[in-house]
Amino acid sequence: MRNIGRLLPMSDAPEEVIEGGAVRVHDGAIAWVGLDRDLPPGADAHELDAEGRVVGPGFVDPHTHLVWAGSRREEFVTRLAGESYDGGGIATTVAATRAASDDTLFAFAAERGRRMIANGTTTIEIKTGYGLTPEHELRCLDVIARLGSELPWNVEATYLGAHVIPDGRDRSEYVDEVVATVSQAAVRGARWVDVFCDEGIFTLEETRRILRAAREAGLGTRLHAEEIAHTGAADLAAQFGCASADHLEHVSAEGARAMAASGVVGVLLPTVTLSLRTFAFGQYPVLRDAGVTLALSTDCNPGTSWCESMPYVVQLACLVYGMPVHEALWAATRGGAAALQRSDVGRIAVGARADLLVLDTEHEADLVAHLGAPATAATIVGGRVWTPPSGSTVAS
Repeated sequence: MRNIGRLLPMSDAPEEVIEGGAVRVHDGAIAWVGLDRDLPPGADAHELDAEGRVVGPGFVDPHTHLVWAGSRREEFVTRLAGESYDGGGIATTVAATRAASDDTLFAFAAERGRRMIANGTTTIEIKTGYGLTPEHELRCLDVIARLGSELPWNVEATYLGAHVIPDGRDRSEYVDEVVATVSQAAVRGARWVDVFCDEGIFTLEETRRILRAAREAGLGTRLHAEEIAHTGAADLAAQFGCASADHLEHVSAEGARAMAASGVVGVLLPTVTLSLRTFAFGQYPVLRDAGVTLALSTDCNPGTSWCESMPYVVQLACLVYGMPVHEALWAATRGGAAALQRSDVGRIAVGARADLLVLDTEHEADLVAHLGAPATAATIVGGRVWTPPSGSTVAS
């Protein structure tokens, strides 16, 4: 790819820009990156002209709940009328998801995935959590595996049996069931285990049990933490060396420092705060000042963040947190890769995957300033320009 106006490598210096850049790709990986004028000749190369646009790595979305059926529109309308969200709406999605066939769940999730790719996402984490029985959680893992094999992107699967306590279930028995299912989740393709550790959801001690089981099964760990209230979940994530703690609207300075010391990435989800209308955006300076590595994510889900657009998340991060543009883009790429403990994505460097995003602008600041405009000119996954399949509702 040549004639890149501004190349954003997402190196250790988030603000680094190569003006007048070029990238060479070979066998799905980046083989060379630098100034266009220094590009060495290559035989039989197929050239793409960036036409002076901005080019960066594909977005890495490290927190989603992509596999679901049904609608939560009534809950959303009720919330707009002033009623608070208590997590009960998840039961609506669980019932619809259990009732849907595997093919139906795949079709719904694949269409969401195609919209994500069209918006520049090339690596994604997908959680279970809307089955809440071993049978339904494991089949959701099968759907996630199919999404990874049939769509051209990188998929990380997470077992989130500990999303909520299902209606009518004994609390202790359900936690036992989640713990017992962890090893089966590992066999069915999960790389991670997540727990919604928060007030009224799963306690610190229950979370410890599940994290220990994950560790014994050889799975990585991550947490929904401090979204509803300050519980000490961020400190627990630090104690267990979790890859990430996500949400963090009520994180303390002490919890943030513990995360930084243990290398736990803080995943911020501004669309959730906006959708819930809590407007609790104060965690960003707390985490930043503590030195926590930050990532951004859509948290794509049916009840609190129906969003498939990482560009929109970047816009919100700048406008509501006050993140500088270069920092928000780094968090949406390199930061997301750190949350998934991936060194091969989220950056443009020799040896990294050739997952590239061409922004439809000559300067990255326009991505944030131009609200509501289409953001991406092209998404390239593994060295191939992505186009929606015939019959898809996703605009090319």
